[in-house]
Amino acid sequence: MVGVSDGPGPARAAAAGTPPGEPVLSVALAAMMEEVHAHSGAVYLLRPDEPVLEMAVHAGLPRAFAAPWERLGLGASVPVADAVRKRRLVWVGGEEEMAGHYPRIAVVLPYPFALAALPLATAHEVYGAVFVTWPGSHPAELSTEERIRLTAACKRLALRLARAAKERRPLGRERDLLAAPGPEVAGTLGSVEAARMVARLPYGLASLDLHGRIGYVSPAAATLLGKTPDELLGALPWIAVPWLNDPTYEDRYRAALLSQQPTSFVALRPPGDWLSFRLYPNLTGLSVRIGRTHPMADVAPAAAPVEAGPSRLVTISQVLNLAGALTEAVGVRDVVRLVWDELAPAVGCRALTIAAPQGGRLHLLGHRGYDDPRAVERWEGLPLSERTPGMRALSSGVPAFFESREQLGRLYPEREESPDGFAAWAYLPLIASGRPVGTCVLAYAEPRLFPADERAVLTALGGLIAQALERAMLYDAEHQLAHGLQQALLPHSLALLPGVEAAARYLPATHGMEIGGDFYDLVAARPLTAAVIGDVQGHNVTAAGLMGQLRTAVRAYTAVGQGPHEVMASTNRLLIDLGVELFASCLYLRLDPAAGLAVMARAGHPPPLLRRPDGQVRVLDLAGGPLLGIDAAAAYPTTEVALTPGSVLVLYTDGLVESPGVDIEDALAELSARLAELGDLPLETLADELVRRSVPAGARRDDVALLLLRARGD
Repeated sequence: MVGVSDGPGPARAAAAGTPPGEPVLSVALAAMMEEVHAHSGAVYLLRPDEPVLEMAVHAGLPRAFAAPWERLGLGASVPVADAVRKRRLVWVGGEEEMAGHYPRIAVVLPYPFALAALPLATAHEVYGAVFVTWPGSHPAELSTEERIRLTAACKRLALRLARAAKERRPLGRERDLLAAPGPEVAGTLGSVEAARMVARLPYGLASLDLHGRIGYVSPAAATLLGKTPDELLGALPWIAVPWLNDPTYEDRYRAALLSQQPTSFVALRPPGDWLSFRLYPNLTGLSVRIGRTHPMADVAPAAAPVEAGPSRLVTISQVLNLAGALTEAVGVRDVVRLVWDELAPAVGCRALTIAAPQGGRLHLLGHRGYDDPRAVERWEGLPLSERTPGMRALSSGVPAFFESREQLGRLYPEREESPDGFAAWAYLPLIASGRPVGTCVLAYAEPRLFPADERAVLTALGGLIAQALERAMLYDAEHQLAHGLQQALLPHSLALLPGVEAAARYLPATHGMEIGGDFYDLVAARPLTAAVIGDVQGHNVTAAGLMGQLRTAVRAYTAVGQGPHEVMASTNRLLIDLGVELFASCLYLRLDPAAGLAVMARAGHPPPLLRRPDGQVRVLDLAGGPLLGIDAAAAYPTTEVALTPGSVLVLYTDGLVESPGVDIEDALAELSARLAELGDLPLETLADELVRRSVPAGARRDDVALLLLRARGD
């Protein structure tokens, strides 16, 4: 930026527009940007009382460009929050990389630029974060020198923040830094001669500052725009000129400043004059060339002039950012979490409640930020006929805004004085598909005004939350129904087998609503007993239903005395006869604890593990046949395995050992090592440990079934 790198120096530039006192953050940011030739940046400070990053100073571009990210929850999916959580530099090398890793930012700022984010941290404490950006012309990789300079600068600033904290000198928001023209421009051309030169040009010229305000307009440009120079100077083009009041044109201004590359657009001046606009940016602002042109078929002008009003940049950005976040929501808990992480920091609220009608009463779906949860939980089960602000918003579909406790008390005198400890509230009705699906309550720590534009933004955001909440509630209902069906088809308890101790676990997948066909069972068939585990192909209700049929069939074939190879062959033919075109893997074994033997037959199923009493573990390489449901004539040979007292057999489905990017052999080796280490634990404890240390709960893409058998020797 010229005011930093080309102007009077970082310290002087920073001090030129700061409150009294030493502008520590401004000076540090200016120096950092100057060292790596960045063209914009910001410093965030971590609030001491909540997990939120607040932008303390912004430089190089208007703060409005980063409006959706002025306040960020530490869980937000943005580079500065990632840098704090991971305690390392986060680099985004361009437009495609931003879209791949941070799609919500790419939606709001779909322009070519590079970004680096770093934590402000010492060895023991995190104080905040920094980001800096470069135009799209920056190489896709951050150079070693740039990395070293940025890291060193952040360490220096972190130490200054640590000293300030130790000395009880808290640092806060400072005035933003914008570029100023460099001194080398002055004196190169007399103002009168410059005006004559511009007047001779056959097209119009205008100059915009970094905020988009018109600082100069030539007579020809004013004529082309249909305004006098006095009407244009100091105004935003898309506000002063009604037919330029279209987000597309304002977007070109932002694109030019962020990418530092010339941009252009064509606009229709009613009734039929087409004008071309060419924007030439640098770090001090933009020069605009305006001329007449011919109509272009692929350029659509604004449908109609729009009444002038404040810039839509913040409004559009916030709506796009939350919309992108809510596309990631699956269940109701996700919606509550994302609204808290993404919306609450942006609008400055300190607490959040989302509730929905259920059976004529209010049901709390989630809340955040309350020191005493009882202040909000007392609304659970309240009749919808109760006279409260939330019920009013829910029944009427009209949002309500209370700027102070006094205002709330005047309208609802029966409500006790600020029972939740807050001082202002926004009650947003959540309307989706033409019906109320809930209410979102935002609570603020201090009294505040809700101007018309902020009310419009919050109301629009309420519509987005409602759409996401409706989808999430449907998902949760279907998920509960589907997994209830699957659980009903699995055994509620394991049969007691003579000479054998057993334990089982079943874990549903955590990605998506689909259910699987994993199953297990123990069958007491005197004098021998049997165990089975299997996995039906697919993740749907059909797979779960077929799983129930196979489990019943195995029990029936066992009861009539069929051997392991016969049970597998009979089940295979049944599956083919059903004509469902689904396959299944299966492992069946007949146990004879008295003889210390297990006879096994396998159909395409993962091999079991056997832990000997001395702690040695091996993967049993069993002979087997193809998956069930493929070949009616398939044979399933059997294998005898010695099962001495104290031995543990581990039967499992592939969800226990398979995960993206992990080799199956490595996963089996890791499972064997855990079994060797923990195999002497009580069987129920061992089962818990094996599933706990397998694929992390949040990353399970398949169901997990586990059946443990330990020979007792009695």
